[in-house]
Formats: sequence, structure tokens, C-alpha cells
Amino acid sequence: MLELKKNTPRWVIVVFDLLIHLFALFFAYLIRFDLKADFSLIQTEWAILSKSIWYFIAIKLLVFAAFQIHQGIVRHTSTADFKRIFMAEICTSLLFILGSMVRFYQLDGLYLFPNSVLIMEFIFSTAFVIAGRFVVKLLYLEYTRDKGQEEAILIFGAGISGQLTKRLIEKDTANLQHVIGFIDDDAALQGKRIEGAKVYPLLALEKLQKKYQVSTLIIAVQNLERQKINTLAELALDLGMQIKRVPEARAWVNGAFEMRNLKKIDINSLLGRAVITLNNPQLEAHFTGKTVLVTGAAGSIGSGLATALLQHGVGQLILLDQAETALFELEQHFKQQTSTTFIEYAIGDICDQQRMRKLFEQYTPQIIFHAAAYKHVPLMETNPAEAIRNNIGGTQIMAQLAAEFGAGQFIMISTDKAVNPTNVMGASKRIAEMLVTTLNETQRTAYITTRFGNVLGSNGSVIPLFEKQIASGGPVTLTDERITRFFMTIPEACQLVLEAAVMGNGGEIFVFDMGSPIKILDLAKKMIQLSGLRPYADIDIKVTGLRPGEKLYEEVLATSENTIPTHHPQILIAKTRTTSPDQKKLINDLLAKASHQDNESSVGLMKQIVPEYISNNSLFQKLDK
Repeated sequence: MLELKKNTPRWVIVVFDLLIHLFALFFAYLIRFDLKADFSLIQTEWAILSKSIWYFIAIKLLVFAAFQIHQGIVRHTSTADFKRIFMAEICTSLLFILGSMVRFYQLDGLYLFPNSVLIMEFIFSTAFVIAGRFVVKLLYLEYTRDKGQEEAILIFGAGISGQLTKRLIEKDTANLQHVIGFIDDDAALQGKRIEGAKVYPLLALEKLQKKYQVSTLIIAVQNLERQKINTLAELALDLGMQIKRVPEARAWVNGAFEMRNLKKIDINSLLGRAVITLNNPQLEAHFTGKTVLVTGAAGSIGSGLATALLQHGVGQLILLDQAETALFELEQHFKQQTSTTFIEYAIGDICDQQRMRKLFEQYTPQIIFHAAAYKHVPLMETNPAEAIRNNIGGTQIMAQLAAEFGAGQFIMISTDKAVNPTNVMGASKRIAEMLVTTLNETQRTAYITTRFGNVLGSNGSVIPLFEKQIASGGPVTLTDERITRFFMTIPEACQLVLEAAVMGNGGEIFVFDMGSPIKILDLAKKMIQLSGLRPYADIDIKVTGLRPGEKLYEEVLATSENTIPTHHPQILIAKTRTTSPDQKKLINDLLAKASHQDNESSVGLMKQIVPEYISNNSLFQKLDK
């Protein structure tokens, strides 16, 4: 087997091809005489052929050298090589005809070879040379393939991508995978064979898995709908199969991809609803040439917004964050991009009024996206004064500076935890919403709020936590088996924010129709299965109990709120009650108490400002009336 893996000397291949051509010529003569030539006939023909045979050999060698037929490695012969062989054989036949004409008219009046022999020699030589390489390639693949237990593979999609995937798997000699067939929804293809593999309907998936112990389903359809991916993933995971996907065609190199490019379906693909997509042509006009400030720019939403804004041609982009390392990493990322936009990376705390004023004086932003906030519920439950100082006080500083320096828009990023809050973090965001809505009534700046649920893959969210726990062998921990959450992806969240900036006139709270909430227990199970493991068997799942302030179920809209539809069916406007003068005074008192780290009194004031704030599993339940 080791000898087969070495390159055969070129002279051996040349001699081999020459012998094939001589045999083809001999075979052509046999066919010409119906395999019945007697000795005298053979002598006559040989007398003519003996003067031509050296010309035959020389032409074959020269033409094959000119076409570089012997420069490639036989075991890796491709369709391009077959094409070159075919063209070389045509050229040799044409040269034989030309030589025959010269001999007949200029020398002894005889042809080099009979025309019928030339035709048959062309056919036999082409067929034998190509077949010889094909046989060598098959033998090499067979003898060099590892002989371990082969893994059964199914490919969804019998089109070009599916066929390329099958060839790639079979070409990899170190690969212990075997494609047993295609799955395809096209009834016209079902039951037929493509690339030697049978095409089955999706209904046959379970039967095939049991019969062949299929380990992996590879999705090889480009631009497949999310709902279809979700259905396939559910079926595959329930059958204990891994599910992978062929990369997008634009990621292929020279019309192909490598096995390492096959990627696992990530949890983002399994939201259970269609992706929310926005295509507002006004976005470009709204942001082109503008000076835009993004606070919390190094966070998941902030960096996503920065990326989206660069695509819409902003003139200046000011990225503000107090996390030095994260902002440095964002700077390095954008340095690798090609953009004409001026980008400033500013280190600073939104609660530092003097620093923020200096920033506004220097750049005078026209649009502010306020994404900076403390967001971790348990930490804010034990540090309420800091939640108030940052989420409320910092928002107030930024919102007032926006009005003072004549910004056109201030877009605040809020959360579904602000709806009927059960924790300090949610209540602080609700009060921040009230602040900016109130400012909208008295200032020329348009103050807009966007509110959405949990963001898949964001910093500190449940997805990265589960990934780390699975990678370390478990257990995966969740606080309650009943807990559910609304989810969206980072691109979806950023689209909402940008759309809100275009749609908003000021004073609105924009929310998504996010479909049905996802059960966190189901999310954990899917992530374990996507890793090729079994829940409870390979990776345990443990329930740790609700954390302080945590809800079982979250809402996007409070029951006392109404919604107004917009031009997009999945975007609504929440109408909230106005903030009373008493609440405005209480907010100022709240900020004063928080500055003295008076936690209990501060939370008590929050409950007065937000009457629907009822603590859950928290030390502050004693403050509820």
C-alpha cells in the first residue's frame, strides 16, 4: 500500500502509454481483417507498416509531450486531463493523415495506414488511455483508503453542490465516510441514481438511518429556507445524526471546497421562525455622510451596529466604550476592512459627564445609538446602585448632551426585561425608557427606543455559556426546566435598530413580533446534539434554581400597553403611559440616592417610579406592597 502512494517514474507512464497505443494499432488491424488474417496477408501489411511504425511512435511521443499528458499524476487524473488526452489523440490522427498524404504523393505511393485503421486506432487509443487512468485512479483510491469502519453519510440535495460534496468525500482517501445516497424533495429525481448513489425522499430518512446506521446528514442546498433547515435539523437530531452544511458557493476556491469547510449547523439556524429581514432603501440616504456615535460599541449589539453603519456609508463613526481590550479588538477587526469612513475609538465612561461633553464638543454627532448598559440580572441585583448610576444616570447624561449639541436622533437600546420588571436591571432600563420619552416632549432631538429579547451569541448570553460547558464535558446548567426566552440574532437586532432610526419620529418604543418563545431546556438539548453528543448520556443537564430577579417567562409588551402597526408586519410600536411630574422628581431623587450607594432605599424608589416592578426570588421582595 505504501508503494502505491509514491509517484511512479515518468518514463514508466510514457512506456505504458506507448504500449497501449501500439496495442490499439494492432487491435485496429485485427478488426479491419475481421480477426481472420492469414500469414501472407500479415507479411504484406507488415512490409508497409514497418516503414510507418517509427513515425507512429515519434508522433505519439511528441504530441503527448506537447500537451503535457505525462506531467500530471495518474492517480489524480481529472476531467481536464481527459479532455487534454482527447485533444492529443485528435492531433496525432490529423498528423497521421498528413503523413499519409506526404508518403502517397511524394514517396512510394502508399499510405502510412489505411483510413479505416486510423479511425479505429483513434477510438481505441482514446478509450484505452482514458480507461487505463480511470482504473489506476480507482485502484489507488481503494488500496490507499483506510480500512476502518466506514461512516455512513446522507446528502440532502442531489444538485451540483450535492454531487461535488459526494466527489469530495470519495476523493479523500483518509476519510472513513461513505455516501449511501441523496435525499431530495424533487419527486422527478427520487428513485434515480446520480453519481452512482440513489436519490430518496425525505420520508425515507428514518428507515435509511436504521438500515445503514447513518451518522451524518450534510445539507448541500444553497439558500435553503431557515424553516426547512430547522425541520431537517429536528429530524436528524432526533435520529441521533449530526447535521452539517456545505459552505456558501462564494466561499469555494476554484469551484470547490474542502472537507474542513463543511460546517456544523449552529444554533442560530434553529430559532424556530423565519429570519426577520428588512430592506428599507431609505437606510442609505438616512446615514450617508452623517457623524454617528455608538456607545457600548465593543459589545455585541454595539459592534454589530458599527459594522452595519459602515455598510451604509456614514461619514464619521465614533465608537465609545470603557472596555479597553474589547475596543482594541474591535479596532483591529475594522483595520482589516476596506472603508473610507473615518473611525474614532474613544475610551470613556458614559457616567463621566465631563468626558462625554468633551466628546460631543469634538465631534458633534448627528445620530447617537446608545447601547451602553449593565445587563447581567444577578449582578445588578446585588449592585443596584451601579445599575441605576450607569443605566439611568449614564443614559440621562448622553440624552441631555444629544439635545444640547443639536443631535437629530437619539436611539436607545432597551430590553424585554423592562416589561413588568422583576429585577433591578429591568426596572433600570424601564426608567431609562421613561427618561428619553420625557425628553422627546421638550427637545428638538428625536428620542427613539428599541426593545427586543435575548440576542443569540451575545457576550455573556446563554449560548456561549452552554458552549463552554459542553466543551468541558458538562454538565450544562439551567435555572429552571420551565424557563423560556425570546431570541433573535445579532444581525436581526441591529436591523431593528437601524430601521427604527429611519421610521421613528420621536417618542416611540419599537418592538419585534418575535414569534413564540424558546424553551431553554430544548435549547440546551439541541446544542448538545449539534455537538454530536447525547443529552443526559454524554452531557448531563442540571437545574440550579432561579437566580435573584430572574423571570420564568419574559414579555415584549406589558399588558397595559397598546401597539400600533408599522409598514413592516414584524415591527410594532408600543404605546406607553406618559411620565408624571412626580415620577420625574423621583427619578432625580433616585439618582441622588444611588450616588451614595444607598441600595435598599434606591430600589424602594424604583418601585414607586415603576409600580409594575415586583421583585422575584430577590432580597428586595420585602419592599413590594
